[in-house]
Amino acid sequence: MNALALASGVARLGRALRERGVAVRVGDEIDAARALARLRGADPQDARCALRIALKLRRGDWACLDEVLDGLVARPGANPDPIGGTSTASIDGRRPGRSSPRAIAAGGSEPMTGVEADDGALPGYSPAAALRHKPFERCTPEDLAAMEHVLARVAARLATRRSRRLVPSRSGRTPDLRRSLRRAVSTGGELVALARRARPIEEPKLVFLVDTSGSMDAHARFLLAFVLSLRRVARAVEVFVFNTELVRLTRRLAVGAGPPALDRIAASVADWSGGTRIGACFARFVEEHLSERVDARTVVVVLSDGLDRGEPAALGEAMRAIAGRARKVLWLNPLLGDPRYEPTARGMAAALPHVDALLPAHDLASLEALVPRLTA
Repeated sequence: MNALALASGVARLGRALRERGVAVRVGDEIDAARALARLRGADPQDARCALRIALKLRRGDWACLDEVLDGLVARPGANPDPIGGTSTASIDGRRPGRSSPRAIAAGGSEPMTGVEADDGALPGYSPAAALRHKPFERCTPEDLAAMEHVLARVAARLATRRSRRLVPSRSGRTPDLRRSLRRAVSTGGELVALARRARPIEEPKLVFLVDTSGSMDAHARFLLAFVLSLRRVARAVEVFVFNTELVRLTRRLAVGAGPPALDRIAASVADWSGGTRIGACFARFVEEHLSERVDARTVVVVLSDGLDRGEPAALGEAMRAIAGRARKVLWLNPLLGDPRYEPTARGMAAALPHVDALLPAHDLASLEALVPRLTA
């Protein structure tokens, strides 16, 4: 067996899972590689079960593992599978071009950009993989429509993330000794039944402030599509857009999905793709909405390039007030997609001291990476 190819394949799998918010450590990847190395000729489903165990995945993350494995495709002319002794084109009984855990271990799992022939002789193609790293400014309305199902899957992860807190639960796996002993008082000191605890589903409270000015025109629709997808699975989501004025959109978002819905939203916002006065808009948010919409549980997410035509001192003061009340403030800046970018614009520089994290938002992959931060 090619140990280097096995380690490389498992490392790619671990990276893909982490990008989707699944906690996988390097030690887990080593355990997974050792497990696969022992499964020469094993049934493909056994290999998947071994990966679930070796990577220490929670039951809620199994679907994500299957999605990653099924979404990878084999390279043309891939070598025979060193574990199962079969070609990567026939593993798992799937159509040619689909990968299994053993195909990944064989190193034949790089995404392709070709199109599969009708007879299945050529490797497959994943549109989602191609769109994941396509900059928003190069995307078309057709690309946005194609992203809808990907965005829905990304948002669904937010609705399945477990909290770090333990709460009382009838079906939990963690014993609660303190509550168990208190119960035992009523039964003469006998531990008749153990009280248990479990980690509940995290329900984040989110406030989005989305820049719809001219400099954000190439990104605003894609970012709003992402926010719409999140709002379908998270109940406590508030959405505001701003340019020269601040507009609360929360009540206008039940208008369907896709480009037509975003067109209707854009038509309802004055000065869409116009000027920008971030400081003035944020000052109004602080004055009219901060005390009601933001508390110690709220994550505030700003989606803007930080190019402000107003006075930067006003933006700095407003950001100070928001950061002082929110759980944390995340600023998504599409310009961070360019490695040469530095946050030296006056508006961005004024806001930066009050931001917990400055993150990119130039493609779908960067939005996927945001989801774990919304509950962390």
